[in-house]
Amino acid sequence: MEKHHKFSLWYVLLGIWLVLILHNLLFSAFSIRTIPYSEFLTALKEGRVSEVAITSNQIQGRLKAAPGSSRQGQMFRSVRVDPDISQLLEDYQVTFKGEIESTFFRDLLSWIVPIFVFVGIWFFLLKRMQGQQPGFMTLGKNKAKIYMQDEVGVAFEDAAGVDESKQELVEVIEFLKQPERYTALGGKMPRGILLVGPPGTGKTLLAKAVAGESRVPFFSLSGSEFVEMFVGLGAARVRDLFTQAKAKAPCIIFIDELDALGKARGFGTLGGHDEREQTLNQLLVEMDGFDPQVGVILIGATNRPEILDPALLRPGRFDRQILVDRPDKNGRQEILKVHLKKVKAEKNLDIEKIAAMTPGMVGADLANLVNEAALLAVRRRKPEVGLSEFEEAVERVVAGLEKKNRLINPKEKEIVAYHELGHAIVALCLPGTDPVRKITIIPRGIAALGYTLQVPTEDRFLMKKTELLNKIATLLGGRAAEEIMFGDISTGAHNDLAKATEIARSMVKEYGMSSEIGQVYFAREKRAHFLETFPAGPGEYSEATAELIDREVSNLISSQYSKALEILKDRKDVLEKTARLLLEKEVIAGQELKALINDISGREKADT
Repeated sequence: MEKHHKFSLWYVLLGIWLVLILHNLLFSAFSIRTIPYSEFLTALKEGRVSEVAITSNQIQGRLKAAPGSSRQGQMFRSVRVDPDISQLLEDYQVTFKGEIESTFFRDLLSWIVPIFVFVGIWFFLLKRMQGQQPGFMTLGKNKAKIYMQDEVGVAFEDAAGVDESKQELVEVIEFLKQPERYTALGGKMPRGILLVGPPGTGKTLLAKAVAGESRVPFFSLSGSEFVEMFVGLGAARVRDLFTQAKAKAPCIIFIDELDALGKARGFGTLGGHDEREQTLNQLLVEMDGFDPQVGVILIGATNRPEILDPALLRPGRFDRQILVDRPDKNGRQEILKVHLKKVKAEKNLDIEKIAAMTPGMVGADLANLVNEAALLAVRRRKPEVGLSEFEEAVERVVAGLEKKNRLINPKEKEIVAYHELGHAIVALCLPGTDPVRKITIIPRGIAALGYTLQVPTEDRFLMKKTELLNKIATLLGGRAAEEIMFGDISTGAHNDLAKATEIARSMVKEYGMSSEIGQVYFAREKRAHFLETFPAGPGEYSEATAELIDREVSNLISSQYSKALEILKDRKDVLEKTARLLLEKEVIAGQELKALINDISGREKADT
């Protein structure tokens, strides 16, 4: 908000006074002529000096006016050289007087100027510090950004893909608009609403949308802004925040990253007087103390609800938790429509296809995807963003930047081609795997020398045992292809092995999919690190069971590796022919590879 200074008559008077002082200084400086001492002696001998004032080291006087002139003579100034000048002036009958040179202003300036310089430097440094930290008078003030009714600018239509969460918040909007409907029946709104979900799903946007729809002031701040080095400041800011909120009620207080403030007490601290604990205690007291009928709604957001203090989550505080989850396919379509309003896209753009290519992406990922596609269209000098730009943007987000200038020797390039085709052929031959969209041997990202892009056709929430086994076999297909074609293996499968081992271990320890071990859950309970009172061990099972688990994981990996070897050995001709094509073109589409496999397999059957 701009600051407007009011006009004052004192400003005019101060300006006139400064102008007059400047005028007098300039007039006195230019009206007195400085002459050499020799010229003064010449004028004295010629009788042109009328009067002189002498100080210890200066002579100032006036010359005689010209004959017949009514104006006074010219003032002059000269440096005193002769100490016995009084005798000389008496000889020439010149009126003179002695003056004691005043050093008051000089001494005053010698004190005032350094003081002003030091005060100016102090004020400059103080303002610089206030730009980063609050001043001493504002240490206990809260740092919340206050958006008034007309400044929020966010509505529910801007928060797409979270329809269930919006329905939960409709009651809050109605309460803030018409509180008498609820108070008439004795109903009370929840004092606190906790938005829980992964990062980037739109929790902050949803809270702003609630304020925008209800047309009430919106206090927005982060949980870390309460915690300070000085003891007591966080609690003071909490008190000040609620005092301001009550004055502007009805309103919404939104605390983002609540886990920075609301971690469970008693863990990871050196004593009971920790500053963060005092701040949390003050927040709990304030939430108990204010009347919900006043119209102050507290909304918190976190992606780590498991580490929050239980006292925060009990009824009467954050007693309503709303999950803001990753959007499904329809939700991603709605989010893409919102972001596509800001770019020039083709009219016949297939948004459903783009949504199908982005499983697991949240709102922030989709916003970045649209921006990347727009930048690619600008780079290609296209007037509109098309589907090809979105496909390239998906690959760029998933696999990294394409590096065509990275030089790879022909032997390594051949290994990469067979490795990636091993993944693709095994995936195409096994049921229940994600469709192969693209195979490329162009390096991307930091370490990827090539990759096989598999995009699911729909969102999946459950996976069967056979699907998990086929996924392990697909991951091991790259190494199997290397062994078949070169009789040796490379380091390129380290990421594949890590993923395959993780899936196999989860099948044994978490999903009960081992016939040898049975339907038992062995995974350690997932808890926050600071809640662990003892070092993390292997779990509550014996060493013999741990050996059995390791053996079962190894058996799963070995059996699926054998399956991948069998599939690729039966299709070695297909592997060799498609590898030559991939080395030539560097990129093969999934449909093209499938057609090549069917064509080669059909010709082999016809020959037999």
